Amino acid sequence: MAVNIEQALQDHPQQRAGAARQPDTVDQTDRKVPINLRQSGPTPVEMLISTRVRKSPYWHLAYEAGCWRATVYNRMYHPRGYVRPEHGGAMVEYDSLVNDVTLWNVAVERQIQVKGPDAERFVNYVITRDATKIKPMRGKYVILCNEDGGILNDPVLLRVAEDEFWFSLSDSDLELWLRGVNIGMGFNVSIAEIDVAPVQIQGPKSEALMVDLFGESVRELPFYGLMEGQVAGHDVIVSQTGFTGEKGYEIYLKDATKHAEDLWYTVLAAGVPHNLRVIAPAHHRRIAAGILSWGQDVDAETLPFQCNLAYQVPRNKDADYIGKRRLEEVRGQLEAGRPPFTHTMVGIRFGGGQVTDYANDFWLISRPDGGAAEGYVTSPWYSPELETNIALAYVPFDQRALGTRLLVHLPVEYAGADGSTEVEAEVVEVPFRPSVNPNARERARAKGIDFAD
Repeated sequence: MAVNIEQALQDHPQQRAGAARQPDTVDQTDRKVPINLRQSGPTPVEMLISTRVRKSPYWHLAYEAGCWRATVYNRMYHPRGYVRPEHGGAMVEYDSLVNDVTLWNVAVERQIQVKGPDAERFVNYVITRDATKIKPMRGKYVILCNEDGGILNDPVLLRVAEDEFWFSLSDSDLELWLRGVNIGMGFNVSIAEIDVAPVQIQGPKSEALMVDLFGESVRELPFYGLMEGQVAGHDVIVSQTGFTGEKGYEIYLKDATKHAEDLWYTVLAAGVPHNLRVIAPAHHRRIAAGILSWGQDVDAETLPFQCNLAYQVPRNKDADYIGKRRLEEVRGQLEAGRPPFTHTMVGIRFGGGQVTDYANDFWLISRPDGGAAEGYVTSPWYSPELETNIALAYVPFDQRALGTRLLVHLPVEYAGADGSTEVEAEVVEVPFRPSVNPNARERARAKGIDFAD
């Protein structure tokens, strides 16, 4: 029977898609393109698998391992679920991560190689940190900013040789930016994506598995250290890095298009004694560690000082770099008590039902009196260890202090026991729980040093 859409909308006006209005009470006057804060809910549409979006060398292997849903990341299909909801979903995958060891297909971290006599000078010009301090066979978490100080990408940077760096990308296309910078500046380097695809090995048993694959020398690998090795006779670079806060490694397979199956099945076989499970990137654990997701927690209009990345902007880097002038200006404004942005990132604990899957929207935040929305949640999840929901969120600058009380406006599926969708929240310290390998910010705080955001 044909549906009279006009009559249906008259009878049920709340069903109109236009009812999900953009709230004008959240001040986004510091942005050119506001964050879409419409509470439009889930969108259960089928994702088209076609050739305009790339399949990584491991895509078919992820499907074979049970991948049932995916997103698009760096214009590639990215597995985001293996255990189905009726069998426990992402929280079962989380159990494997924090108790055993897991294998992730993260080939979407496309590798952009910068190679040549001027490689160090070029890299030093496009990242905020000091590239000259990164020795060969070491890595570093870095950010690249535009001329306005906005974060273009926050990759892991690998220095695999004196004259060669790999940018292991987060979810924004950096190759075109790097090529454009070089066309304008004329450094003596080549810039290109290479056929290298990483997998992550994450969890407390990851070291034991890596020893089985590479020998005892892997135990000596420092955090962000690199080593060469082979898997199934194929060359790889190994790093002690990951997207979790747990102990973990990444294996970067060279000529991955040819050798993906050999690496994947070798790791699976070696993982059997360690109870290895193939899982999706564990956003619940990275949130607890305070690790950011580009496009979700930050974007090209976010300044490092807004999102706990002030430590990425050194005070003592003499060399010029893109965004330096603006970032130093922003630091001065902050120290003068005049922040040039409306919102800053905080960590919050909040009530309601357990959040055990990805949020469809940036949930709104208001002051505890239940007034108009003024902030928004970017990354929420339930922490079994802390027995509470946690999230990264943006709030007005005057609501950033630890202990500040807030209200989070949840979708109905996460309503509290009393049925309320407005639940109490509190600003708390980030990270929410310690990481196996603390980042520079955590180590500084442990020494009593505070990075002024």
